[in-house]
Amino acid sequence: MTVSGPRRDTRGIVDAAELFARVRFRRHEPAPELRPYVDNYWFIDWDLSAPYASHVVPHPSVNVVFQRQGEGSSGTASGEVAGIGLDLFTKKLMGVGRVCGVKFRPGGFRPFAPARPVSAWTGRRVPLDEVFTGTGDASVAAVLTPETDHARVAALDAFLLTHGPEPDPQAAQAMALVDLVRTDRTIRRVSELARVQGLSSRSLQRLFANCVGVGPKWVILRHRIHEALERAEAEGFLDWAGLAAELGYSDQAHLVRDFTATVGVSPTVYARRLSAP
Repeated sequence: MTVSGPRRDTRGIVDAAELFARVRFRRHEPAPELRPYVDNYWFIDWDLSAPYASHVVPHPSVNVVFQRQGEGSSGTASGEVAGIGLDLFTKKLMGVGRVCGVKFRPGGFRPFAPARPVSAWTGRRVPLDEVFTGTGDASVAAVLTPETDHARVAALDAFLLTHGPEPDPQAAQAMALVDLVRTDRTIRRVSELARVQGLSSRSLQRLFANCVGVGPKWVILRHRIHEALERAEAEGFLDWAGLAAELGYSDQAHLVRDFTATVGVSPTVYARRLSAP
């Protein structure tokens, strides 16, 4: 199965091919006025005869998640704000279910919830109405009930436009810096990122805590692991020593330690699993 939508990379999804063989996974773009803040909408529907555990290495992004377990009106539905996860995220899927998610750009959630620093939500999953006051079952049903992707996208657009965004120059600055980390491999240290922006390291740390939710060092390291995962998925056997040098690691052992701590298995074991029939 192919991934539809605005982006086709699988960064962060552990064994993406295995997941896509079991669920319907799509990505869609939000309304134009939301695109500076929202990376994509992601939809998953499943009907499984046996439980399946999916694993994701989280991005430095806040997500708003609408989910239903079970069929139609008999299912259990909820909405939540998922702050940036610091550890490998595992979700057990069973029976029939649906998820409609909003993945914000790193820094892009702040204009929708400016009352608290984004770091207040890091490592937490909280009910929707704890962040967006006045939301309830009707808001959740409006997103999960439609059977067409087009209608679900429209419902998410309406929800977000009701709650913002409020222009925030600091959030815009943070989004630009995280995008620089993602696209410029020469940015390997916090001091280098601070120097590019003309900030002190302390000011950079404060900006990231307020607008991104994690520190710049965490963002730099996480993008390295995402790239290693995607390369392993796409290329199979990898020259891990060469990749370590390419990603700015001092040696292969350092990459192996970070990869194993984040994904839960070593690069060698992960590659072996991908190649297994």
